[in-house]
Amino acid sequence: MFSLATVTRSCKLQSYVNSSSQIWTRHFTVSSAALNASTGTEDSPTEVLGRVYERDDMTNITPRLLEKVGRNLHQSPSHPLHLIKRRIHQYFDTTFRKPNPSSAPLFACVDEIHPVVTVEQNFDQLLTPADHPSRRQGESYYLNSRHLLRAHTSAHQNDLVKSGLDAFLVTGDVYRRDAVDPTHYPCFHQMEGVRLFSAAELFPDDVHQRALFTPGGEETPAFQAQHSAVVAERLEQDLKATLEGLVQHLFGTDIKTEWASEYFPFTHPSWELNVYFQDKWLEVLGCGIMRQEILDNAGASSKVGWAFGVGLERLAMILYSIPDIRFFWSDNHRFLDQFKPAMDDINTNIQFVPYSKHPICYKDMSFWTMDGKNFAGENDIMEIAREAAGDLIEWIEKIDYFENPKAKPGDANFSSFCYRLNFRSHERTLLNSEINDIQERIRTEMTRRLNITLR
Repeated sequence: MFSLATVTRSCKLQSYVNSSSQIWTRHFTVSSAALNASTGTEDSPTEVLGRVYERDDMTNITPRLLEKVGRNLHQSPSHPLHLIKRRIHQYFDTTFRKPNPSSAPLFACVDEIHPVVTVEQNFDQLLTPADHPSRRQGESYYLNSRHLLRAHTSAHQNDLVKSGLDAFLVTGDVYRRDAVDPTHYPCFHQMEGVRLFSAAELFPDDVHQRALFTPGGEETPAFQAQHSAVVAERLEQDLKATLEGLVQHLFGTDIKTEWASEYFPFTHPSWELNVYFQDKWLEVLGCGIMRQEILDNAGASSKVGWAFGVGLERLAMILYSIPDIRFFWSDNHRFLDQFKPAMDDINTNIQFVPYSKHPICYKDMSFWTMDGKNFAGENDIMEIAREAAGDLIEWIEKIDYFENPKAKPGDANFSSFCYRLNFRSHERTLLNSEINDIQERIRTEMTRRLNITLR
């Protein structure tokens, strides 16, 4: 088995984890102060894995979300997320080795960094524009105006490059306010991969050591201003060959793939990799050539590199046929025991077999708002429902919208929305009476927090 501990392939890395981020343990507590902080006590600090954060106007973390912090599903040996992580590590460990005499794995593996990061780490160091939607309270979970739960493992890119690593895989739980449906959850797990190159490493057969940078260049859709066309082409070739090899390792050598251009603030050019699996095209990861400014700011101005990010839940749901993302948080042995055969051979083909199918219970909720067709509080509805119902809420969908012909934009009754809230448990049949109670709590909280009038 691969080690669960932070890899010790780099002394600089071990120093970084111990002094800068501190290793987080599998044990966690949610303090009463943290619970109070999320239920309206304005001066109560929030505690996350032993660190305390003062509240301010940006604080929007909830008690239910704090219950997820520190669970570290990707480190639990028989958990499907851990198995996916090991399979990715296996590919990189066996495919990429350092030159003799060490022949050690090229990529360092990191998965124990504290999940609270600064706004600078999560956004600024990655060149995320000041007006980017991901910075909003409706998109990310803030402890205060300076700290948040990381929205992606890319938040550690700068520090790990500064530590001296040229190739690494960093895994962790990440947090985003998102839709309520079978494929989205406010906490999920992501792996970030980075590889940097010197001129000698990118062009090993070039005796003249071709230059990596082109002063005074202009950015094009194909390459950055600092990079020549040949540098961008070589990086793209290496990146795509590496990731095509990864999906062949995971899905089989005959898997069909296609590349689609994409936009990310921290890479250019950027792509998504899609695979044709079980008669449909599926997106599996995003990637690109790292912005040179990011490397310059991290003290690696003499190198170029690529990066990719992949969601472990997404891969596990595809490869193991898991139909609902809530299953990953289940402690039910009927779920976890199905993956134990892969503990000895992580490449064992496992297809999840549902162990129950309890009936759905749905409630409709209609309200007036002054907003137009794009209701600004949709993510707030998702968050309020998750806080009231926990994992009993399966899906929220907008089923109706109309504009009042007798009102004008800005009137409190300008537009009407109707959302359907679908409740289902994987463990038991829900009672209509308990869902009515949950629904009433949701309605009360929506009226208190959102600018709406219930119908």
